[in-house]
Amino acid sequence: MKQFTYTIQDSMGIHARPAGLLVKAAAAFKDTTIEISSNGKKADVKRIMASMGVKQGAEVTVTCEGADEDAAAEAMEKFFKENL
Repeated sequence: MKQFTYTIQDSMGIHARPAGLLVKAAAAFKDTTIEISSNGKKADVKRIMASMGVKQGAEVTVTCEGADEDAAAEAMEKFFKENL
């Protein structure tokens, strides 16, 4: 299992556009479960999770577990830094 935390920088938080792009990026890792958690809520990153209500300044934890968890964690962390 690989895990990292990230503080959301985007002024709109995790909203529809970046959430959709995040789902697409996560879908490339078919053999790995990728979850995001924040404020006591948890969601599968491979599904739209804009409803989590993650706002700017919120800390999220992303957990990757599976066959390609190392590559998935690296790709997810890069995505968050570049887009959120």
